[in-house]
Amino acid sequence: MKGLIGKKMGMSQVYDEKGTLVPVTVVQAGPCVVLEVKTKEKNGYSAVQYGFGVRKAKNVSSAVAGHCGPAGRKENPPAVIREVRMPDDPQVELGTEVKADIFETNDFVDVIGISKGRGFQGCVRRHHFAGGRYSHGGGWKRKPGSIGQKESPGNIIKGKRLPGHMGSERTTVQNLKVVRVVAEENLIFIKGALPGPNGATVLIRSARKKA
Repeated sequence: MKGLIGKKMGMSQVYDEKGTLVPVTVVQAGPCVVLEVKTKEKNGYSAVQYGFGVRKAKNVSSAVAGHCGPAGRKENPPAVIREVRMPDDPQVELGTEVKADIFETNDFVDVIGISKGRGFQGCVRRHHFAGGRYSHGGGWKRKPGSIGQKESPGNIIKGKRLPGHMGSERTTVQNLKVVRVVAEENLIFIKGALPGPNGATVLIRSARKKA
């Protein structure tokens, strides 16, 4: 199980070894510093805690600065801290820098990020409702239709799909293929689209469900 924090740079397209044009998202993955190593004996589970980017020491709490101290990042703490769960206790030391070269071409990864915020949206856009017909007397084009009965159950069932806030949610896209890795610049080209806008922070990990 491998993992890395990165920044979404934007979408592009490249040719693979067969000459096929592939749409890709470019991610600046790493370098990440190992802030903490969690083991089953001490913490109850195995994981590696990574830090990505740099913040000014004055802008973080003393607790965060103290947490980053053993890894040598107290004076320049990372901007983003994330954990990657591991099946077994990881054999890595505090302060180690992990770069994009841990991934290889044709690896399959899961990418986790925060989706773009869409504000308040209706049920047609938010839940892909069909809506009503636009002709022959149709009077409800983008309305949800019937949402319950008058007598039984006499109320709207909890969880009913209705208009509301859309987006700004933690989103995981699974089984994406790594098309290219540029280790010198810490860039990973991943096939397909990733959640969030350009510049958003994403977490890349080995695919849990193999393609």
